[in-house]
Amino acid sequence: MWSVVWAAVRSKAPYVTFPVAFVVGLVGSQLEWFLRGDPPATAQEEKSISEQREDRKLQEIAGEDLTKVVSLKDKLEFAPRAVLNRNRPEKS
Repeated sequence: MWSVVWAAVRSKAPYVTFPVAFVVGLVGSQLEWFLRGDPPATAQEEKSISEQREDRKLQEIAGEDLTKVVSLKDKLEFAPRAVLNRNRPEKS
């Protein structure tokens, strides 16, 4: 008789296990929500990394005058030394 019971339990296990697991998960989720409270609202309002980087760059250049730049004629070190050091005349 026990072998028939165990065979029935084995064959019907998925039909019993799924609802039990679903109820346990639902109760656990509700209990966690009750203990922790509402989730923080910043999860949806949080800026992406690229937006944060753009904001930081804008704040860095906010007080600078972007029209005043060094001319390339005045700037001698525009290329790495190893590339053009042979052909460049010596600075005096």
